[in-house]
Amino acid sequence: MKPTEYIWMNGKLVKWEDAKIHVLSHVVHYGSSVFEGMRVYKTDRGPAAFRLRDHTQRLFNSAKIYRMKINFSMDEIDQAILDLIGANKLESCYVRPVVYRGYGTLGVDPTDCPVDIAIAVWPWGKYLGADALDNGVSVCFSSWNRMAPNTLPAMAKAGANYMNSQLIKLEALSHGYVEGIALDTSGNVSEGSGENIFMVRRGALITPTFAASILPGITRSSIIRMAQDMGIKVIERNVPREALYLADEVFFTGSAAEVTPISTIDNIQVGNGKCGPITKKLQQAYFDLVEGRAEDKYNWLTYVPEYKGVPVL
Repeated sequence: MKPTEYIWMNGKLVKWEDAKIHVLSHVVHYGSSVFEGMRVYKTDRGPAAFRLRDHTQRLFNSAKIYRMKINFSMDEIDQAILDLIGANKLESCYVRPVVYRGYGTLGVDPTDCPVDIAIAVWPWGKYLGADALDNGVSVCFSSWNRMAPNTLPAMAKAGANYMNSQLIKLEALSHGYVEGIALDTSGNVSEGSGENIFMVRRGALITPTFAASILPGITRSSIIRMAQDMGIKVIERNVPREALYLADEVFFTGSAAEVTPISTIDNIQVGNGKCGPITKKLQQAYFDLVEGRAEDKYNWLTYVPEYKGVPVL
């Protein structure tokens, strides 16, 4: 991770090295946080945040599920993100807002702990490797399932959920794969450790439903919308494991992963073993939009205004 100059904490900018919390903060012991991940892209018109309000809305939705009251409005959080990007003079970056229960009392009951919020931005390259967008990545099915719907809410982007993701990722890496794919508790395909998943079969785009314990991905919804506008049939349904082996194409989506093809699953080649034609078409359309080469007909880009200055602690 490449440090930047400032992090936003509870309404103020602080130096990167001074952005600290107490070791007895509730979040350290109980994983009580919700967060977001969003990219800002370099364009000819300057830095552009992709679906800024949608990410902020999902952050607030996650906090609502966990009964965490954010003491800022969505407009204020949007502006804080834009100010922070400007203060750090970044042309492109990854954005990580996190809402967490801070220092107050310890115990499962978080009632007396403050709800704090911080936002960090930093440069970040291709999440699954520099050549992954063209050549795809080798993945495996994980022995770890996604959480059952009545255990931890998958629709919340919560820190605690990512302990499950870490097990999936670490297991995949230990066996020489780039990423793992988890099944839900019914044995159907769910998602990767930090990505939604799509398959292409006979020209149709197929992806698991929310009932498969997936995160409601913003890149996922973007690809669905763009595919439909291209005349590609989109089907949301249960997906059995073996369907991915037989797919013409399979790819991941996510703010970090963007649109990354999958070349092999459990050492079984998918399609032609690299980025397939429909994946490439969607990938190209996605990057043309987010990098400002195509018309932003969905109003998904928010351009970062000139930085006016924000108080620094």
